[in-house]
Amino acid sequence: MGPVPEERGTEMKEHPKVKFRQMTPADIAGVLVVERASFSTPWTRQAFFNELVHNQFSTYILAMTNDRIIGYGGMWLILKEAHITNIAVHPDWRGRGIGESMFDYLMALAHLSGAEKMTLEVRVSNEIAQNLYRKKGFKATGIRPRYYTDNQEDALIMWAELGGENDEKMLGAGN
Repeated sequence: MGPVPEERGTEMKEHPKVKFRQMTPADIAGVLVVERASFSTPWTRQAFFNELVHNQFSTYILAMTNDRIIGYGGMWLILKEAHITNIAVHPDWRGRGIGESMFDYLMALAHLSGAEKMTLEVRVSNEIAQNLYRKKGFKATGIRPRYYTDNQEDALIMWAELGGENDEKMLGAGN
């Protein structure tokens, strides 16, 4: 897969301009701040490093404002499928459309990279995320029992078909 476009800015309600860019190993410390504030079993520095340096299928992006990392998202692109590995917005920045914009960006990037479908797992208790995914065309297709190691909660498996007329616009192509 080709590189993520250098930077893509978007105006969102109630906060300064947010820009998306590709994550690098130099960003891991800032990503860990978001990760630890977002998850009860956060990924380690080594897990992110391995994804960025050793996993040829992974792509990770950052949501930034004023040079501060406020969110990130990642996926694996394997053949014609994309698998969201994680997506998080710092709690101080939630409820402002950042997660949705970042998710749109990942979906467009996956489609333009050749993926036809996208999948993810989400906690069965995370109704806010499930509502967003349904809004984006995802449908529940199964359960992964005891998927989450912190409390043995089940994961809902969701899939969506990709493809949109605005993919290139979403990624800032031609600007």
